[in-house]
Amino acid sequence: MTKANVTNVTIRPEEAAFFADLARDWWNPKGKMASLHQVNPVRLAFIRDAVDAHWEDASRTANPLAGKTALDIGCGAGLVCEPLARLGAEVTGVDAATDNVAAASAHAEASGLDIRYMAGEVATLDIGTFDLVTCLEVVEHVADKEQFLADVAARLSPDGLLVMSTPNRTTASRVLLVGAAEAIGYVPKGTHHWRDFVQPEELEDLLSGVGLEVTRRRGIAFSPSKGLHLSDDEKLNYILSARHKR
Repeated sequence: MTKANVTNVTIRPEEAAFFADLARDWWNPKGKMASLHQVNPVRLAFIRDAVDAHWEDASRTANPLAGKTALDIGCGAGLVCEPLARLGAEVTGVDAATDNVAAASAHAEASGLDIRYMAGEVATLDIGTFDLVTCLEVVEHVADKEQFLADVAARLSPDGLLVMSTPNRTTASRVLLVGAAEAIGYVPKGTHHWRDFVQPEELEDLLSGVGLEVTRRRGIAFSPSKGLHLSDDEKLNYILSARHKR
C-alpha cells in the first residue's frame, strides 16, 4: 500500500492511504475517480455562484478570483485547484497523501498552471489565511470533525468565503452512494463509510460552533434527464457556502 503523509489526528491514516492508492488514476475521467469528474462541474457551478454573491462585481468578469487567494483542503490530484486557478486565484492545494500532491503538481505543470501543493494536515502548515477556502467531499473522511472544522475556519480570512460539500446521512445515501455505487463500480469499494456522513443541520451546527454561518445550501441530486445537478433535494449529497459570523 502506498504510504501517505499524515501529521494530525483529524485525518485517519487508512483514509489517506486509500486515496493515495488512487493518485495515478485521478485525472482519468473514465477511471476509478470518474464520479468526481462527473460531479465536478456541478460543484464548480455552485462555487462560481457563491463567489459572485460574496464579492461585489465578481459576476461581471471571467476572472472573479483575480487578486485573491484560494485554498483547497483535501485537494486530491487537483480537480478543483486547476479551475480555481483559471478563475484568477493564487491557489494552494493541501492533501494528506504525498502521492496525490505529486500527481496534482505534475498535472498542473503540464497544464501550464502555477499552483502550490503541500502534503500534510492543514492545521500544521504555516500557510496563513485565504479569501476562498474549499473543502469538498472531505469532512466525512476525518476522525475529529469538530477539530477539523476549527482548523478550516482558522484558514479563512475575516471576509473570506468557505465552500463545502459532503454526502448526507440518509437511507437513500446508504443504499445508493455506498451499497449500489460500490457494487457496480461507480466508486471504488471502501470509498465511503455511511456512519461518518454528516447531515446538513449537523454540519451547520458544527460550523456555527467554530464561528461560521451558512449563507446558502443546495442539494446535489441525480435524474436520468438532468444527470447530476444542483437541486433542493439533499437526500444524497449537498454543498454549502459559509462565512465568519457578523
